[in-house]
Amino acid sequence: MNEVSKTLYIPLYGKALVSGKGVILRDPATERIWEAEGFPIRGRSASKWLAYNMAMRARVFDDWTDRMLEQRPDALVLHVGCGLDSRCLRVRRPYREWIDCDLPDVIRARRKHYEETANYHMCFLDASRPEQVLSLPGSDTVITVLEGLSMYLPPERLREFFRALSDKYAEVRVLMDVYTEFGAKASKYKNPVNDVGVTRLYGIDDIGAVLGDLPIRFVREHSFTPPSLTSELKGAEGVFFRLMFTGRIYSKIYRLYELST
Repeated sequence: MNEVSKTLYIPLYGKALVSGKGVILRDPATERIWEAEGFPIRGRSASKWLAYNMAMRARVFDDWTDRMLEQRPDALVLHVGCGLDSRCLRVRRPYREWIDCDLPDVIRARRKHYEETANYHMCFLDASRPEQVLSLPGSDTVITVLEGLSMYLPPERLREFFRALSDKYAEVRVLMDVYTEFGAKASKYKNPVNDVGVTRLYGIDDIGAVLGDLPIRFVREHSFTPPSLTSELKGAEGVFFRLMFTGRIYSKIYRLYELST
């Protein structure tokens, strides 16, 4: 795997760790995959605080996907940059069709742990090559999950990816986490992805400027750490986490945007 693909093991470890504690995220599939694929995690990637953040982020994406499926039960769900994530198993709402997409080496690793069904599929897709969107199945609505992906794409590439989505689908709904420009610069010194060799990340301060004249527009900003989830951390852990990861300083580094046509 290349350096970007290897970053999938960081959230995989974090979600497995937190799931094993029985808080925030119940994810037995990820626990099993980590047991099979895991290796010693060191440095910043091993931080339990990072693990809590990864688990909360996953829950926020899960809950949003469930809400979108409730509104649009016939939509195509497209999880781009899926890694080894088990969101297709964690969501509560039934779906008509779900496609997990990633680079070829990741999908080959994924096929060892997941089986395709009549409504669940895996496919190769490089988000930096938006022409590949043309090969995806048609649908009136696409629910697009971009978790942990945008920071690896220059803003102009991200715009072209969104252009391809809006050209193909009449209704596009997106949830996407982004670094700010400050967050991307700061990541050079303390981001856990540095542990697997990633040295260049991209930040976005003005999502409207990235979208430009596209029909996809900014809807709202979501919290990575809603009180309903941070309250599951008790005692000193909960106090420390809320002090460090729920204030304005954190939002100056990392944000979560909902977009829609």
